[in-house]
Amino acid sequence: MSEEFFALVAPTPVAAPSLLKLNTDLAGSLGLSPEWLASPVGVETLAGNRALPGAAPLAMAYAGHQFGNWVPMLGDGRAIQIGEALDAEGRTHGIQLKGSGPTPFSRNGDGRAAIGPVLREYVLSEAMFALGIPTTRALAMVRTGEPVYRERAEPGAILTRVASGFVRVGTFQYFAAQGRTDSIRELADHVIERRYADLSTEIEGGPERYRALLSRVVAVQAELIAQWMCVGFIHGVMNTDNMSIMGETIDYGPCAFLDEYDPGKVFSSIDRNGRYAYHQQPGIGLWNLTRFAETLLPLLDEEEEAAIEFATSVLDGYAELFHAAYGDGLRQKFGFANWDQAAQDLSGTFLDAMAQGNADFTLAFRHLSELSAAEDHADGGEEALRLTFSDPSAVDAFLPLWRAKVRDEGGEDGARKAAMRAVNPLFIPRNHRVQEAIDALVDRGDAAPLDALLAVTARPFEENEEYAPYANPPEPDEIVRQTFCGT
Repeated sequence: MSEEFFALVAPTPVAAPSLLKLNTDLAGSLGLSPEWLASPVGVETLAGNRALPGAAPLAMAYAGHQFGNWVPMLGDGRAIQIGEALDAEGRTHGIQLKGSGPTPFSRNGDGRAAIGPVLREYVLSEAMFALGIPTTRALAMVRTGEPVYRERAEPGAILTRVASGFVRVGTFQYFAAQGRTDSIRELADHVIERRYADLSTEIEGGPERYRALLSRVVAVQAELIAQWMCVGFIHGVMNTDNMSIMGETIDYGPCAFLDEYDPGKVFSSIDRNGRYAYHQQPGIGLWNLTRFAETLLPLLDEEEEAAIEFATSVLDGYAELFHAAYGDGLRQKFGFANWDQAAQDLSGTFLDAMAQGNADFTLAFRHLSELSAAEDHADGGEEALRLTFSDPSAVDAFLPLWRAKVRDEGGEDGARKAAMRAVNPLFIPRNHRVQEAIDALVDRGDAAPLDALLAVTARPFEENEEYAPYANPPEPDEIVRQTFCGT
């Protein structure tokens, strides 16, 4: 890519780097030596104190809509890409240090990160990977040995994260706002070659190439957000500069997973009007994609009217793509063989009961996975499901109809239950457990709660008696009501 897309800038060295966590599995998959990464030289590299041989560290330029407000200049204010790595399939992954010091895009910020937000992103991004949801990943977490000043002085840390690429909707917006069509074309070609190479082989060039890119990005984002909804994930800050063109979850700031099911739930301390509430996410996805489509108009057709017509047709298809992906996700969560009207009605009944009964999102579906289709309730799992609701009678009307539906569809009961358990996690990174890990590390230097949480969420669908308490919702005095961005 041309240098207009980024600024060359080296990370700012830190005083006393020490390794807090290393993702050895991810390192191995990228052909990186865990032993070297954990060595003094490796830790200095992960801290930004030492450059990789031949590397040219850079911070990317981008703009964006933040809570709907246009900001023409944002960019990587505290993240610097230090290199790339190839996985076993030959795919390229960017490696970025987050919290590695100021860049030309820092806008008077310090470019640093506190240990709490770094830990949160490490845990949640790895949990999303274990859940099978496309995401950036965490390679390492390093303590800097320096304080970071936010509401109070906190220990500083740097996250090393890995992604297919760090191009965002806002990256395209940055150049579109300046009328730089050639730059948009170069950026689009880069994305196609890096992430959607099949479009290069299927379509030689011209408007069809960029029409195909728009269609693909709309499709992958619709599916990604449907996957978020099916596990109760709230991103928290879905600005256009926080939406990856690569179809991966990126920028874990004030994000969280639902405990009790509330469609209007907001955790983010900066989302005061609920713009990015749980149930708003599909619509915001379309809003962001519309901004992306606007940037591509000059590439879609020489005639503006024809370009708008095509872009509109693609965007009009978003709702169908989202509902197809979300519907199929719900079908699997409920154990239905078919997503017919009866299945849709039953799922709506159950979700409404969950909302009215403050039912725990994760446990309600997990306990449903344990139920037999037989009417005798001999498995004993029904009571566990009912107790996730503040009013246990809320599911009494649903259960006989659900059992009748899965019986009528046929199939072996054990196989259905196993399939449901494979999509309904038992363990998620619950907000109070994440906070527990942060407090232990910040206040006492104790990494044991972090280690346990990572072990639990790495196998979200597996029963494990040792980790059984991690499946429990928070007690009243453990509830985390707000999460914070960390900037």
